[in-house]
Amino acid sequence: MPVQVEPVTRSAFLVRSALAVGAAAGAAAVGPWTTRALAQSNDAEIVNFALTLEYLEATYYTQALEKVDLGSEARALTQELADNESQHVQTLRALSQQLGTAPVEKPRLDFGDAYASQEAFLKLANTFEDTGVSAYNGAGPMIRDSEVLAAAGTIVQVEGRHAALIRLLRDRPPAPLAFDPPSTMEDVLESVDPFIAD
Repeated sequence: MPVQVEPVTRSAFLVRSALAVGAAAGAAAVGPWTTRALAQSNDAEIVNFALTLEYLEATYYTQALEKVDLGSEARALTQELADNESQHVQTLRALSQQLGTAPVEKPRLDFGDAYASQEAFLKLANTFEDTGVSAYNGAGPMIRDSEVLAAAGTIVQVEGRHAALIRLLRDRPPAPLAFDPPSTMEDVLESVDPFIAD
């Protein structure tokens, strides 16, 4: 079934996202990070939202190198992923400053039982990479600044490669779909909010 993408203003998109998250989770369940994310309204804030996702990925892979009993192939890939995501963090922090906004601080993160085994680690890594790709795809049409769009475009390509490499390690098809659908804000929040502790 083709994905329908209709024109929508940033403010309308965010209002719909807020209503969807509130309806799905209830006001009491929407944490402070979710509330901050729902306040995104311009390119600089989109960059900071993406930066938060990159913090999550960079931290996840860096910690995995210390906490997971990885085979040699998985360890080599995890090191590469950690390095890539750390560079994404640096780039987005610099871009945020260039846009005149203070980069958002890294949140406190808790990945639960994801480090219990290589299989559990790779499964969540796959989820994070797919979430990253769909988040960039969803944000793309709302970005106005050409430098922000260029940065997002170069990052999303690498995130897609990450997802494919992780799938191969998991004996899954590297590109199961012909098109990657964009995610709405509530989709992204639902995927990552459980790991953000503050």
